[in-house]
Amino acid sequence: MGENMRQLPQLVEEICIKVNAPPRLVAHLTLVHDVACSLVEECEERLPGLKLDAESITFGAATHDIGKALHPTELVEAGSTHEAEGERLLMEFGVAASRARFARTHAAWRTDTSLALEDLFVTLADTCWKGKRLPELDGLVAKRVAAQTAREEWEVYLVLDDILQKLSSGADHRLAWQSKFPV
Repeated sequence: MGENMRQLPQLVEEICIKVNAPPRLVAHLTLVHDVACSLVEECEERLPGLKLDAESITFGAATHDIGKALHPTELVEAGSTHEAEGERLLMEFGVAASRARFARTHAAWRTDTSLALEDLFVTLADTCWKGKRLPELDGLVAKRVAAQTAREEWEVYLVLDDILQKLSSGADHRLAWQSKFPV
C-alpha cells in the first residue's frame, strides 16, 4: 500500500525525525496527507471555480496530529492536548502560523465558525481516510463551496458525496497498513 502513496513534504519528514515521532503517527500523517491530495485534486477537477489553497490543505493534513509526538497516548486514547501543542511545536520549527494552525483547528469545526474552507478540507481528509463520514461536516463544506462557486448546495453536496464515498472506500486497506506500525 505504502508505495502508491504520496510522500510527506520534506519539511514534515524532517520535523517527524527531530521530534522522534512514533512510526504509527508518521504512517497516519502520510495516509491523511495522501487522502487530502486526492480530495483537493478531485474537488478542483469536478467543481470548477472552487478556489482552494491546495498547498496549505495538504501541508495541514500532513501535520495535523504532529502534537501526538509529544502526547503519544493520544495515538490510542481520546485527547485534544496534542492540538495546541502541535501548533506550538510547528511554529518552533519555523512553520508560519497560517500553516501551523491546522494542528489546532482540525478538530474545531463544530465550535469555530470562523474556520477557513481549507481547515474544513483538512478535517474532511482526517475523517474519510478511515471510512468515517460526518453528514454535518459534509453539509457545511457543501454549503461553503456552493457559496464560493455560485452552485446549488444540493449539487455540490452530490459531487462532494461521490468524492468522499470514493475516498472512503479504501479505508480498510489504509487502516490495515497503519496498524502495521508501532505506537
